[in-house]
Amino acid sequence: MDRIDPKSAALIIQDLQNDVIIEGGAFAESGAPAHATSQNVVENVRRLAEACRASGVPVIHVWYLVEPGAPGLKQNAPLFEGVKGANALVRGTWGGAPVDGLERQDGDFVVEKMRMNAFYDTTLDILLRGLGVETLVITGAWTNMSIEHTARHAADAGYRAVVASDGTSTVNDDWQRAALEYAMTNVATVATCSEIAEALGAAVAA
Repeated sequence: MDRIDPKSAALIIQDLQNDVIIEGGAFAESGAPAHATSQNVVENVRRLAEACRASGVPVIHVWYLVEPGAPGLKQNAPLFEGVKGANALVRGTWGGAPVDGLERQDGDFVVEKMRMNAFYDTTLDILLRGLGVETLVITGAWTNMSIEHTARHAADAGYRAVVASDGTSTVNDDWQRAALEYAMTNVATVATCSEIAEALGAAVAA
């Protein structure tokens, strides 16, 4: 892939929270934990984040968080009904916390959201503009939902979107392929975490 200038790039780690991809989480029965494991998504993203920090690339955590009972979370789509019905992603709970290994580090940023799209009614866009970001590297879950929504918005907003093929996961390989091989066509560049790090001129630790 083409070189990415680390001075105008940022890394997003989106929705990699316990309820989303960890056994025992609210959505474990979806198959998401198994798919995240098969993708090695947590370790791949952790390594990429470390490489980004070492190269001066901002790391931005995007967390889906609601208050107890999910007040204000309009129940207009099955996904939002699922969040409320499963009592998922509640602030201050284990389920809402980032997975082990992907906690916020000194110098990282956090953006909170209540919809799939990380840009929708959040501080993400103003933060990226303030940081001088032109290329947005997107990792997280689920690939065919939140990741796809965010990548499409990024492209429309004028950012170069790069989606990490092994730094994202969903509930099964079919959904992963549908997102990366079809939905992202002409919207984003798709590359592995190692390829992205190389494009940034960064080294990924073994």
